[in-house]
Amino acid sequence: MTRIYKNIVILSGAGISAESGLATFRSENGLWNHHRVEDVATVEGFMRNPEYVHEFYNEMRPELFEAQPNPAHFAITELQQNYPYEVSVITQNVDTLHEKAGNKNVYHIHGQINQIVCFHCGKVFETWGDVHSDDKCENCGARGFLKPNIVFFGENLLYMDKVDRLLKNCDLFISVGTSGVVYPAAGFVQIAKFSGAETCEINMEKTSNNSLFDRHIYGKAGTALPELVKQLLGKIS
Repeated sequence: MTRIYKNIVILSGAGISAESGLATFRSENGLWNHHRVEDVATVEGFMRNPEYVHEFYNEMRPELFEAQPNPAHFAITELQQNYPYEVSVITQNVDTLHEKAGNKNVYHIHGQINQIVCFHCGKVFETWGDVHSDDKCENCGARGFLKPNIVFFGENLLYMDKVDRLLKNCDLFISVGTSGVVYPAAGFVQIAKFSGAETCEINMEKTSNNSLFDRHIYGKAGTALPELVKQLLGKIS
């Protein structure tokens, strides 16, 4: 890293959570292996069989509740606590490992496993417990309108106005553990780079966005990100 940056944006993907033992959706042992995406991750599937969808996410919550952050997550906390300028996190992950590690300014663009949203009133609730299709909304009292606060295929990503501002105003963009194939998140590096930011990726292998990154670090996030944070903090000292 060549200088001191005033606005750092970190994009995290499934690779950072995988190092905490969480299966990714698309991996060999992925969460979708025994479920059709159309059945558990689309609005149509939810409307067709909401109880089946709730069961899928109910089964997922205990594992994500028990999962613990790894050195990559804690490196972000160290950076945020010791770097004198803005550090924000945009994550594609629905787990809460960033929060467990003490990360601040975290934007879950795909939603969170520990949240449900009421279709009727729009209220979002936090829960690690099971949710069922006939549960009553604590806010408006309507039954049958609760949905996992997970962005299904065809739905708009969350916080996109804020994310757009972050990308256009950052001067360092770091992508960690994301393949660069899932849009629109795969296009974030392009927005940041065209807005004048330096760009860096940390991944196990080359991504499809390889040419858009100024720096490539190949290896585990839990090793590479702490080292990068050390370099950034070294510029300050």
